Amino acid sequence: MERRFYLVDAQVLPEVFLKVVRAKELLASGEARSISAATRSVDLSRSAFYKYKDCIFDSENGREVITVMATLRDETGALQSLLAGISAAGASIVTINQSTPENGAALVAVTIRTDTMQMTPEELTEKLSRQRMVVGVHCGYNL
Repeated sequence: MERRFYLVDAQVLPEVFLKVVRAKELLASGEARSISAATRSVDLSRSAFYKYKDCIFDSENGREVITVMATLRDETGALQSLLAGISAAGASIVTINQSTPENGAALVAVTIRTDTMQMTPEELTEKLSRQRMVVGVHCGYNL
């Protein structure tokens, strides 16, 4: 299913969405050490937080963080090629974690900031999946 986004004035949003954004800010800043603490401080249920956390983002912040999970062939230049594709999309790389190759492939998790990307995460996934040394790839949204 294709994701669509709308820019909406915060004044017309139901209070639950504003509380979710505030809880995410508390977690990101370290003011709250857990989801339970963050939701408690904004008077929000944990179930509402989990239901909406991947659906609402602060457009002023613009620093959405996602993780690109890829399975790469165990060949020279595979990781470099993946990172070059991510950089070419305009993403800012935050962290890189790679497992030890087994059975000719290795798992790689690359956390990126999307605020400077020239394409959607779905378009990035499609582009990376066409690389010869990529066995599989998908994006996951972070807090």
